[in-house]
Amino acid sequence: MIEYKTLVEQKKYQEAQLPAVLEYVKAHSKFYSDLFKKNNIDINKIKTIEDLQQIPVTTKDDIQNRNNDFICVAPHKIIDYITTSGTLGEPVLFPMTDKDLDRLAYNECISFQCADSTSDDIFQLMTTLDKRFMAGLAYFLGIRKLGAGVVRVGGGIPELQWDTIKRINPTAFVTVPSFLLKLIEYAEANNIDYKNTSITKAICIGEALRNQDFTLSTLGQRIQDKWNIKLYSTYASTEMSAAFTECKAGKGGHHHPELVIVEFLDEENNPVKEGEAGEVTITTIGVEGMPLVRFKTGDLCYHYKEECSCGRKTIRLGPIVGRRKQMIKYKGTTLYPPALYDILNNIEGVVNYVVEVYTNEIGTDEILIRIGCETIPEHFEKDIKDHFRAKLRVAPLIRFEDAEFISKVQYPELSRNPIVFFDKR
Repeated sequence: MIEYKTLVEQKKYQEAQLPAVLEYVKAHSKFYSDLFKKNNIDINKIKTIEDLQQIPVTTKDDIQNRNNDFICVAPHKIIDYITTSGTLGEPVLFPMTDKDLDRLAYNECISFQCADSTSDDIFQLMTTLDKRFMAGLAYFLGIRKLGAGVVRVGGGIPELQWDTIKRINPTAFVTVPSFLLKLIEYAEANNIDYKNTSITKAICIGEALRNQDFTLSTLGQRIQDKWNIKLYSTYASTEMSAAFTECKAGKGGHHHPELVIVEFLDEENNPVKEGEAGEVTITTIGVEGMPLVRFKTGDLCYHYKEECSCGRKTIRLGPIVGRRKQMIKYKGTTLYPPALYDILNNIEGVVNYVVEVYTNEIGTDEILIRIGCETIPEHFEKDIKDHFRAKLRVAPLIRFEDAEFISKVQYPELSRNPIVFFDKR
């Protein structure tokens, strides 16, 4: 496997694939054809990964504004229609050909292998396969290619999840990690011996399990303290149709170099050094329906190049620091939402929450945290603010609301994931 070859060998492989990627988008993507013409780019002169810097980056706004111009295939070649969740406006369409679905299955198969999974596993899939969502479909295809078993339970309904565990004896979950706390809570309330089940691990999506030093985050530690199963973190996006998945070392998500070229860029689109946070920027390899070149994901992270103890030599992504567009300048301090989440997840009595950022009357960022509680202990607001001051030196505005109402705010109509950050600036 290429993941066990040196970084130099991996780079040579990618550079051998690069001409075909650029020729394909020039011939079939109106957006990239226009981009190359406008910027007088001769793709025959782009031979190396470093040469990619001659090409302007692609942004989420570009895809939002010119969605159809990115599509490279005729309608009769499209097998599956996927959309993003539309956080920047209307959902963006990502058409998948038969070849794209095979690529997606391969990505998830090797990702599961990275997370110590085999054909002997049975996965309890707690993500949706409907609502035009890529993730659930990707996991299903990957598990099938791995040759493992899968139980398509979907999200929510703890009673059904526990009934499935009892009946089928799955070995692994694919889930949003915070839902594991809901499962534990239900088990404890219903005298279920959850510590002695067939489950040995959870492939976790959508929420941070680790801090920047790779220790478990507050959420990860709360799960581990209650239920000693192995937790694996993943980072993925619809745009790349690929994933960065942890191995047993838990030291970052492994890159799949045969599927994606990855760069880490600063605000001026220059490469950052190892040890500096950069925006994850990807060029897809082998995508037919809607390939992307130098797409800036908006996600900031650190990357690591030293060989992993698992034997893989690929670049690894650390936990996401934050999204560049979600950076908050608050009372002289630069913050990203994950820093707020980590504190809130560690405060007893906070059932759920949403974070709102808006521009106040003097034109600066203001943070309001709406906290769902069952009861509000005396001095609770002061205690919460003290936690923030101790960790971040500043304290946001706090408002207490009914936990059931906050849950509804987190899941607006047609939402496929909980939304806890609302940027109203």
